[in-house]
Amino acid sequence: MSLTIRKVAGALGAEISGVDLSQDLPDAVIAGIRAALVEHQVIFFRDQALSPGRQVAFGRRFGPLNIHPYVKGMEAHPEVMEIIKEPGDKTNFGGGWHSDTSFLERPAIGSILHAIELPEWGGDTLFSSQVAAWDALSPGLKATLEGLRAVHSAGREYSPQGHSAQKRASMSVTEAEGAVGEYIHPVVLVHPESGRKALYVNPAFTLRFEGWTKRESRPLLDFLFEHCRYEGFTCRFHWRPGSVAFWDNRQVWHFALNDYPGQRRHMRRVTVDPA
Repeated sequence: MSLTIRKVAGALGAEISGVDLSQDLPDAVIAGIRAALVEHQVIFFRDQALSPGRQVAFGRRFGPLNIHPYVKGMEAHPEVMEIIKEPGDKTNFGGGWHSDTSFLERPAIGSILHAIELPEWGGDTLFSSQVAAWDALSPGLKATLEGLRAVHSAGREYSPQGHSAQKRASMSVTEAEGAVGEYIHPVVLVHPESGRKALYVNPAFTLRFEGWTKRESRPLLDFLFEHCRYEGFTCRFHWRPGSVAFWDNRQVWHFALNDYPGQRRHMRRVTVDPA
């Protein structure tokens, strides 16, 4: 089995062909996929027929799978999130720039999303390289940021008013009640496999810098949030039924566009935790 890898944008992203993800893949192929993920930060596959069980099996080749604390998974496969927007839903899930589960003590290393049913138009996903965002900063700001850590929490995004907790007809999402925990992560994350540095803050879950007030943190966080979504750091993926995207949350933000009113979109996600 030979992987063919084609870059899709300058900052990040590659499409891989020549592999059937529903099969029990040899270790060498898994190693090739992992290497492509680390290098390109997000990788894409087309025309994959993955049952929930086979998606779980594929995800587990990269690490243990997360069971989301606020989104109920499938009954038979609690690791699989059904991400569905019905025609009558106004808000979508993932409709803002973020890195999955940075609000946990041990955030996810990767997410694998499989397209089941798509709208006639719209519903693309944007990805932004936080490696490119880091590389583009001045030496002075890099020196400042390398000494900082940031506080992350689900409390805002999954509050009753938060975007992620909004009611959707075919998703079961639990609102965060009371103190949901705050966890501290480095602002500059060194990738354990590549050694590359990436910014690790995001608008959904980063509240403030450790030891700083929210008011003191806001100007610098606002600058970073605007900087990190610069168009030159991004790529855009147009889904087709059977498409799969696998992104590295240690290097990438993503944003699910909500530009298909009155149409249905059905995706399934598994999320890979650190070993």
